[in-house]
Order: sequence, then structure tokens, then C-alpha cells
Amino acid sequence: MSLINAAKAKLAAQGIHSVLTQFCDIHGVARGKLVPVSQLGDLVHVGAGFSGPSIWGTGLPRYGPRSEYYGRVQLDSLRALPFMPGVAHGVCDGFAGGMPLETCSRQVLRRQVDLLAKRGWKLWVGIEPEFFLLGKSADGTWRVKDDEDRLSKPSYDLKSIHRTRGFLDEMSVVLTDLGFELQQIDHEDANGQYEINYRFDDALNAADRYMLFKIAAHAVAEKHGMVFSCMPKPLANAPGSGLHFHLSITDENGTPVFSNADDALGLSNAGYGFAAGLLYHADALSALCAPTANSYKRLAVSNSLSGTTWSPVWKAMGDNNRTCLVRTVAGRIEWRLPDPSCNVYAAIAATLAAGLNGIDSQMTPDPAFSVDLYEQYATGAPMPARLPRDLFEALQGLQADTVLREQIGVAFCDEFLAIKRAEWDAYSQHVTAWELDRYACAY
Repeated sequence: MSLINAAKAKLAAQGIHSVLTQFCDIHGVARGKLVPVSQLGDLVHVGAGFSGPSIWGTGLPRYGPRSEYYGRVQLDSLRALPFMPGVAHGVCDGFAGGMPLETCSRQVLRRQVDLLAKRGWKLWVGIEPEFFLLGKSADGTWRVKDDEDRLSKPSYDLKSIHRTRGFLDEMSVVLTDLGFELQQIDHEDANGQYEINYRFDDALNAADRYMLFKIAAHAVAEKHGMVFSCMPKPLANAPGSGLHFHLSITDENGTPVFSNADDALGLSNAGYGFAAGLLYHADALSALCAPTANSYKRLAVSNSLSGTTWSPVWKAMGDNNRTCLVRTVAGRIEWRLPDPSCNVYAAIAATLAAGLNGIDSQMTPDPAFSVDLYEQYATGAPMPARLPRDLFEALQGLQADTVLREQIGVAFCDEFLAIKRAEWDAYSQHVTAWELDRYACAY
């Protein structure tokens, strides 16, 4: 029996009649369509067809052989969706004209993973999803869905956990059914904010798994009358949401590449080089890891009502130091820049490219910081360089970083820059309620 026929038989035994062919646009938003299981062979070998110009960031024309975007289903990704009976989820790679599409973010990450494999190395990524559960008031304003979630320091609040137990319990069941190895669920530092942790995976599977996590969370939240929000900072006076990457690399023997038990930080020369590459390319990485205007309201030196902020503002490294952009933990690296509005494929691909450039160029980071950088900042002492203060500066950083753009892929970066510059222009031209309150009658 062929692999396709075996897959069809397995899906039929599960009562599956359709495949949700899912790809990711340049913003990191899941897109796709439902296709009967009978078409599985075509889905795998040719792909589900979509109008290329109708998808953000493909760069495809309105006519000709490369106007159609084909999402080829990865056979090993097929999983029954607990919240969509009779439907299996299938992750797609983007193709056009029979060739891998350069502007497909999953193909961008695949290329980086393939380059890493030529060294005999594999990247492992643990992703920490933070998110808000929101709703709308009668007047249309956004608010925290749980009206009783009002503590000034709400971290680990068990009463809020109890009140949102319906959503959290169903998420636990759904994610377990989808093959996630759950580790913990907690209430985070802001009202209405939660984090669900699950086991790490290799880079490509980790990105696929995070996309599936979001699809599930949106569906379950809607069922419970909530909005699952990946907005980095929906509340002005509270911490925002991050999407921290825990990074490690192993060689073909499974030996950790970053680890050195004799080093004070537990890092090898390769580990230091990778960290240095992240810090060196941090401005450009900001555009891809923190890609919205709102992202930079999270990445700001500010106080919060909870009295705590973990925002990684300064380009610095520290051992188990959450006030640094790069946190080292037991021979692995935590990259604290990304937020949940990012395209996770592009963010991981860019992170990997930057780190490898640091290794190949034999970069060395500045000495690790063993102080609270927020406390140091308050004293007026000299500080490490800051990340870009807004999306405009971050986009300038990506444009100027020719090494990283070429490594990621110029076609993808050009599409990303064009779309995000338009987004910045639209944001800059918008007049907010804060401006009206402050300026309308002030002068």
C-alpha cells in the first residue's frame, strides 16, 4: 500500500472526511481551505491551489504560471482536529510554478534548517506562548474577559485560573489529543494574561506546533465567549506578552553544541558566538521578531501596575538574567526578543541565521551582566545599547543589515519590508484618543 493510500485509510478509520490545508501568510496568520480526503494525493504532490495575490506577502502576479500559490500538504503533519470533527489538519509548504516559493516563510525556515543540517547540526526550540483572554464591552471597547481579574500583582493567581478553567481545561484536552506534551499552565504578570508551556521540538516542527497551538486556542476561546489575543501589549499599564525561544543545537551524535560544563555560564565557544550574533543583528531581528507598532510598547522601559516587567530592552547577555535580551540557562540560550505577533517561521529562521553568522564570524559578546539592568538604569549608570524604540527604527535596521537579509532571503525580506512600511505609515497617520485628550485644547 502506498503512503497516500495508507494515510487515507488511517484518516477514514478516524472518521475524517476533509483536510484543512493550512499555510501561513507573511504576517504569521494561518490561512487555508477544506479539501476532501479523496484529493490527498494531489494535495501532497501538487498542492491545494490559492490565488497568489490574495495572500499577504507572496509577491505573486495576478496572471501567468506563477500567479497561483500551491500549498503542498506534509503527509506526516496530518492530525485529526478535536474541535473540528471529521477534519484533519495538514501543514503546507508554499510552491509557485512547481518550485519552492521564496516568500513562503515555512520555506524560509526550511532552507535555514537544511543549511544547518549540512553541518551535521539540529536546532531545538522551546517556545513559551503568552497570550491574553479578551472580550468586548457593550460600547465596543476591548477589555479583559474575566471582570474579576483585577489584582495589582496577578502572577500565579489561582482564583483567575479557576474562573477560566473551562477554557484552560479544554485547551489541555485538545492539545494533549493533538500530541502536545504539556508542562504547565499559569496566570502571567498582567490581568487576563496566561501562559501554556509544552515540550520543545526541532525548529520546523516547533514552528508548526505553535501555529497549531494558535489555531486551537482561537477555536476554544471562541467557544467559551473569549478572544485569544496575541497582541503584544493590549493593556497600557501592564506587562506585555512575549514568545521566548529556548534554543539549543545538537550535533549528529546528539551532543549539545552550546554546552561547556567548565565555563562559568555553561557555554561553549559556539554558544558564545551564537549569542554574539543575536546581539550583533538585534536591530534587524527586532523587525522580524517584534513586527508590529504595538510590539514596541512592550519593548519599552516602563513601570507596570504589577511592579514587575521582564521587557528585554537592552542588547545584553546574562546568566539567568531576565532583564537581558539573551538569557543563558544551563548551556542553552533563551532569546527573549520575540513576541506572539511574529511570523514564527520567519522569526526562528532569522534567529538561526544571525546566530550562525556569529559563530562563523567568531564573534564574542560583551561580558555577561550579573545585575538587574532596570535597577542600573534607574541609577543613571552607563547602559548597553538599546533595541529600536519603534517599528520604523527596526525596519531601518533590517534594511541596513545586508548580511542577514541575504541569509534569510532578499525576496522574503523585501516583501516584508514593503508591507510593514505601509503598516507603519498607517499607524503614524492615525490620531489616537490620547493625542486628542492631550492636545485638542492645550494650545
